[in-house]
Amino acid sequence: MKKPIIAIVGRPNVGKSTFVNRLVGARQSIVDDMPGVTRDRIYFDVEWQHKYFTVIDTGGIIPGDEDEIMLSIFDQVQIACDESDKIIFLVDGKDGVHPADKDIANILRKSGKKVFLVVNKIDSIQASAMTADFYSLAIGEPIAISALHGSGGVGDLLEILTEDFKAEDEQIDENTIKIAIVGRPNAGKSSIVNALLKEERVIVSEVSGTTRDSIDSKINYQNKDFVLIDTAGIRKKAKVDWGVEKFAVDRAIRSIRDCDVAVLVIDATEGISDQDKKISALITEAGKGIVIAVNKWDLVENKQTNTMRDFEKKLEKDIPFLSYAPKIYISAITKQRINQIFEKSIEVCEQADKRVSTGLLNKIINEAYAMNPPSTVKNKRLKILYTTQINTAPPTFVMFSNNGDLMKDHYKRYLEKKLREAFGFFGTPIRISVRERSGK
Repeated sequence: MKKPIIAIVGRPNVGKSTFVNRLVGARQSIVDDMPGVTRDRIYFDVEWQHKYFTVIDTGGIIPGDEDEIMLSIFDQVQIACDESDKIIFLVDGKDGVHPADKDIANILRKSGKKVFLVVNKIDSIQASAMTADFYSLAIGEPIAISALHGSGGVGDLLEILTEDFKAEDEQIDENTIKIAIVGRPNAGKSSIVNALLKEERVIVSEVSGTTRDSIDSKINYQNKDFVLIDTAGIRKKAKVDWGVEKFAVDRAIRSIRDCDVAVLVIDATEGISDQDKKISALITEAGKGIVIAVNKWDLVENKQTNTMRDFEKKLEKDIPFLSYAPKIYISAITKQRINQIFEKSIEVCEQADKRVSTGLLNKIINEAYAMNPPSTVKNKRLKILYTTQINTAPPTFVMFSNNGDLMKDHYKRYLEKKLREAFGFFGTPIRISVRERSGK
């Protein structure tokens, strides 16, 4: 059953994201004193007394502002209102009635949706006196809360909001694949998400750093459920400003840790950068599956038969430790090969979940050892006594040996190569650890 949707609307800096964090019970939305931190519409699932619904955190709007980004935010808010079953109109109790509040109230009255006027930042008896001023908006009875402290009428508000919602057990589909779209700023991540969703779910702009939060979007492709996570562009650490951008980059990195597959977006017109290498290292260290999506392929000039092969060779030269990752050449604008993101992600997840029988695993390792024994170190040679797989996603193997110090990195890479030749494991890192077996 589709969950009810509640959109949270208001001008900048009235505490919408703080309110969302209060509802969700965690710091999910980025909170900062600078107006305009939330720009896209961001979806979160909430549970209240066994009633499940979705809230949409939207960007702060100022009707009449002609700034490009502000106009895009306004469009996002309108879409959120269209999608929602109910709307929370959040205002700032400390500031009192603002002219922009009156303009927003006029817009919401025309929506035809049930609107709840919620007065935030009411954290004292003196402040509660300000609530009465908001009757002038003529949009219903004001409900006073303090999102920051959780005091006031937050519980009462939730009771009113959910009174007609049906209580039920939440069903979470563990087979849903989470895909994080990651990369440098302006590589086309948001455009890719919009192309996959076939709608303007996230703001697309040439202004660097437009996406500041990690945005989850649910979609079904060929009877398979996915969650697409659009993330902020990850710039070099020295270029990241302290504050909102740092939080956004931290959230992007956390999205890598939480996803099943990370799609690393590379701008075909700019080639491979050192930052692309660092992001790919983050994905590998997190043990996540990876698909390399070379975007803007339609803009590459003078393409010939070998252009794609040459670009792939350059990829393998510049990022050799990702030779196992599938590469796709796409265009978010023309939608060329765009659905391969779903298809490759399914394949990568299957490879990451692959489990090899112990007997076959030891046969392959023993053959690899016999073909190319490790060099001796101070008249001692590594002996691999027994190998077993202990985990999946990523595939993780333990090798019992006579001396763990004799397992050198180059020989571990050789064994990894042999495992991939035998079993695939395309698109997923492999973990190999060595343990000593005493008395051998």
